[in-house]
Amino acid sequence: MTKIQLVTNAIINQGLLPLYYNADETVTLDILKALYRAGIRAVEYTSRGEFALSNFTKMVELRNEEMPGMLLGIGTIKNLKQAEEYEKAGADFFISPGFVAEVAEFLISKHLLYSPGCMTPTEIIAAETAGVTFVKLFPGNALGAGFMSAIKDVFPNLKFMPTGGVDTTKESIESWFNAGVSAVGMGSKLVSKELMAAKDYTTIENETVKVLEIIKSIKSS
Repeated sequence: MTKIQLVTNAIINQGLLPLYYNADETVTLDILKALYRAGIRAVEYTSRGEFALSNFTKMVELRNEEMPGMLLGIGTIKNLKQAEEYEKAGADFFISPGFVAEVAEFLISKHLLYSPGCMTPTEIIAAETAGVTFVKLFPGNALGAGFMSAIKDVFPNLKFMPTGGVDTTKESIESWFNAGVSAVGMGSKLVSKELMAAKDYTTIENETVKVLEIIKSIKSS
């Protein structure tokens, strides 16, 4: 099995990709521990602040010491320099807010999963032509599940995941899975600023377990 297949399978199996960023290294690592305890085996850390790279490096160290089976992805990759830095740091997969051709070329040549954010059929076609197999629908709240329903037959060989606007409710998650997505990305609705500020890792863990159970029940029905 290739690394791309391994990551794709892990995200699809859990049906959820939690994503977050926190400037504080300890908080970053404690959230990762909470997600791991909840059963998460693929997580996206967003490269949105000056401490992102150093924090991510510490996440990789912690994973290697204590978290067998955990795959660490990096999000908000907007240029080749970032992709190269995080590839060196040990990222297992890469996610962008938009499609960046040179990032796709670099990562696919390294046999690493690249999931760009797309919001038009033109962007999806460009990504697919470049060799992308897993597309992030972004922003999900602007596109809506109806968009996924409308395009899924045009792209039978691609996997899709919305990020932005997916709530932790069964109704919200189910609408996306019924439309044809393979997983949902969840940031502030799951790992909120309030919970991070309060260092309420128990609630983060419990909410994650709840969402995983909702997804399991949707998939089995």
